[in-house]
Amino acid sequence: MTAIIDLKTLYKSNYLQWLEETIKCLRARQLAEVDYENLIEELEDLATNEKRRVRSLLEQIIRHLLLYQYWDLEKPRNDNHWAAEIISFRNQLNEDLSANLRNHLEDNFSIIYSNALDYVKAKTKLTNLPELCPYTLEQILDKNWLP
Repeated sequence: MTAIIDLKTLYKSNYLQWLEETIKCLRARQLAEVDYENLIEELEDLATNEKRRVRSLLEQIIRHLLLYQYWDLEKPRNDNHWAAEIISFRNQLNEDLSANLRNHLEDNFSIIYSNALDYVKAKTKLTNLPELCPYTLEQILDKNWLP
C-alpha cells in the first residue's frame, strides 16, 4: 500500500520518474502498486491530445485545399506553397492515423470543416466558399489528390 502512496506523491513531484516507475510496475505485473487514478488521467489526456492533433492536421489540410481551390487572386504566388503544406500535413496525418482516430475525424468532420471555413473566410474575405465541405475524407487523405 505504501507503493501506491509513494507513486501518488511521486506523480506530483517528479512526473518523469513517476512515469518510469509506473512502466516498471506494469512490466513486472505489479498491478497492486500502480497509481491507477493518475494513470487513467494520463491515458485520457493522451487520447484527448491525439484526437486534438489529428483534428488540427485535418483542419490545416482543408484550409489549404480551400485556399488552393478558391483564392484565385493569390494562387499564382502561393499555389506551390499551399500544395507543399497540404503534402506535409497529409504525411503527418496519414503516418499515425488509426481506425479509431479516423472514426473520430469522420464523426467531427463537419465541425472541422466549419472551423477551417471560418479561418479561410477571415483570411481571404472570399464569398464564394462552400458552406458544406466539397471534399470527402478519402480525397483529403489521398496524397495524390488536389482539387
